[in-house]
Amino acid sequence: MKDLKFEQKRSLSRHEAADQLESLAAALRQGEDAELELGPGKLSLRIPDDLRSEIEVEVSSDGIELEIEFKWPTAPAAQAAPSKAAAATEKPAVRRKSAPAVPSRKPVKRSARKSSSPA
Repeated sequence: MKDLKFEQKRSLSRHEAADQLESLAAALRQGEDAELELGPGKLSLRIPDDLRSEIEVEVSSDGIELEIEFKWPTAPAAQAAPSKAAAATEKPAVRRKSAPAVPSRKPVKRSARKSSSPA
């Protein structure tokens, strides 16, 4: 069960859609306790500094669907532990072995020859 769900479906002009995205952008820039204007009402959200995002574009014979999704935990950032999904999608740090400062050389075997020097 979800604690709260708000869903709004309506037809918009391209300019109204842009206005809605600008309202969302302003709320994201404001952060903390932001108010998002959605049609006739306002939605108050607590938005942290770090978010997870997902953008999905689906093209079918029915049309094109563009989904923009932002996720963040409901707990304060100091208390929130990273989710398993977030940890799984983050790339691990790549560690490389450093090259030795001086390339190692194999010892060269030389045969000992006695030189015959005239005495």
